This record gives sequence, C-alpha cells and structure tokens, in this order.
Amino acid sequence: MQHLESAGRHTTPVGRPNHWVEHLRVPTMSVGTYSVPAGSADTQKPHTEDEVYVVTSGRAVFEAAGERIPASAGTVLFVPADEAHRFVEVTEDLTVIVVFGPAEYSLKA
Repeated sequence: MQHLESAGRHTTPVGRPNHWVEHLRVPTMSVGTYSVPAGSADTQKPHTEDEVYVVTSGRAVFEAAGERIPASAGTVLFVPADEAHRFVEVTEDLTVIVVFGPAEYSLKA
C-alpha cells in the first residue's frame, strides 16, 4: 500500500506554462498531478496510453474528439490513447489527478 499524500495538490510551474509531478509508477499504471495556472496554455500532446483525469480544483473547458465540456472540481474524464485533447479557457488555477494505463510513455510509438 502507498499513500499518495501529495496527489491532487496544485504546484506552481517555474519557467514553463504548466507543471507535472509523477507520484506513482508501476508497469500497469502511473499517477501524477497536472497543474495549469489560470490563463496558461495546456500544451500537452496525445499520449500512447489511456488516461483518466480527475479534476480536484479550478475551472476550465476540456476539448477532445470534437467536443468541449466544462471541467471543475469533481469532473472525471476518460481519454483513449492517441486522442488529441487539452484544457482551454483555464479561468481558475486547475489541478488534475491523471492516471495512465499502462504507465505513461511505456507504449512509445
């Protein structure tokens, strides 16, 4: 058992538009926290792994597969591998727990 105490806590990026902290990595999954300050751009690219996003705080709009939905605390999203997606219109500091299955970058194309 591992208690991922710092998961879901917003961290301020230094020298870049957003911040990523990985909390756990095992072959079948990885877990981290993604922080995007209000007004910043989400510059992520599609991943080769499936992802689940759990928004813990903040407000934004999530774009994927030609759809846009509001995202705020409690929003849970699934993004299949290789699907383009991003948070836009970040109006409040956004904090998101991200679960990759299998672990992030373990399925490099």
